[in-house]
Amino acid sequence: MTDRINILVVDDEAVIREGLKRILSGDKYTVETCQSGYSAIELLQQREFNLVITDLKMPGMNGIEVLKAVKALQVDVPVIMITGYATVDSAVDAMKNGAEDYISKPFTAEQIIEKVEKTLERCNVMIDEVYLKKEISSHHGFEAFVGDSREMQKVYRRIIQVAPTDSTVLITGESGTGKELVARAIHNKSPRRDQPFVAVDCSSLAENLLESELFGHVKGSFTGAVQTKVGLFKVADNGTLFLDEVSNISMSTQAKLLRVLQERQVTPIGGTQPVPINIHLVAATNRNLKEMVAEGTFREDLFFRLNIIPIELPPLRERKGDIPLLINHFLNKFIDEIGKEIRGFTPEAMALLENYSYPGNVRELENTIERAVVLTERDVISKDDLELYNTVAVTEEKVDFDGHVPFSSEELKEMKRHIRERAVETIEKAFVMSALERNNWNITKAAEETGMLRPNFQSMLKRLGISARAH
Repeated sequence: MTDRINILVVDDEAVIREGLKRILSGDKYTVETCQSGYSAIELLQQREFNLVITDLKMPGMNGIEVLKAVKALQVDVPVIMITGYATVDSAVDAMKNGAEDYISKPFTAEQIIEKVEKTLERCNVMIDEVYLKKEISSHHGFEAFVGDSREMQKVYRRIIQVAPTDSTVLITGESGTGKELVARAIHNKSPRRDQPFVAVDCSSLAENLLESELFGHVKGSFTGAVQTKVGLFKVADNGTLFLDEVSNISMSTQAKLLRVLQERQVTPIGGTQPVPINIHLVAATNRNLKEMVAEGTFREDLFFRLNIIPIELPPLRERKGDIPLLINHFLNKFIDEIGKEIRGFTPEAMALLENYSYPGNVRELENTIERAVVLTERDVISKDDLELYNTVAVTEEKVDFDGHVPFSSEELKEMKRHIRERAVETIEKAFVMSALERNNWNITKAAEETGMLRPNFQSMLKRLGISARAH
């Protein structure tokens, strides 16, 4: 490391200040010390630091006040809080106000060195990832990616790493997490950005039709082949081919796909001459291909061929910090599209949106906001305007029994049966509505995803009085 890292230590106890300066000074770090928060602020106004270590309990200006001043003067500088009062409350208070970490007295030299190194490494990565996201966002097609969580920062980094290469990418994640958005971001950042981006939904076509779409066919090769058709592998030549839901490809088509990837040439159905192709292949699935390989429903050699660069998208429930950003993004989007004047959400509506589990992920959140903007009759969206399908309404007493207390054991038994039936119906309705929402109200896909036979799924819809046709 050529540049030395500047550390500021703030503590009213001379033994702590000098001890930290002695421990940390060396080839990597330059350490300055201050005995009060006031002198620390003066120094922060004059010089830039990479890290501030401050005591929590100090006369005059305490550590929390120093922390707030640091964030006002040098916003990206991490702060480690030292406390002799190692309580959960003091640690939580420090972290809420922006401290990166804390350490309690007494501590050893090894402990403080490890804490400093990990804090600097973590914060440098976060700053780098924010830069990377901005760099990606400068290219058309990636602006719709909303989220600054650490989970998404990992995704941004992987996109930057793989985009300049031709390495095959496998994007995994639940339905609605934005797999095609990642594929487009890779393409838009790549040297192929001015060439075609071709997306194929492998779950929407029968086996013979999918092969024809991918590889093409010659005239007369099968019934209905009235003219020669160029396959999408060739259409995407010099660009990017995105195979969405690749897990739905049949075993026979998997073998043909593997051969195309190995030989970098494709032979149309009914043809004899292979055609060379030059594509960047990106595949995606919401299923676990390793499990499918173990079950014998997906070829192991094809899995290894696809999984050269894996990118795993986190479900929305694992990056809840991004939900407010997404809510505001979609609200502004649909206000512009629909032309309504809406100021925002009531506190109750916002709380419900932020705490919902979103089984359909970002797509479900987007649909929810669009529906609320369309249906609301006010300039503020309330809780009543939101339709979140897997929430279960529960009264303060947990179960609504209409104020009637059973008189006999038989009446109690009958009431318990009735309440159970209503609870089961509520859960069933949430189950099917959530499945339909995740699959854009396609009954066949919803049934397949949940592991139900289509007739059984339809029967449940009918029994619950739910119609997918209206959507």
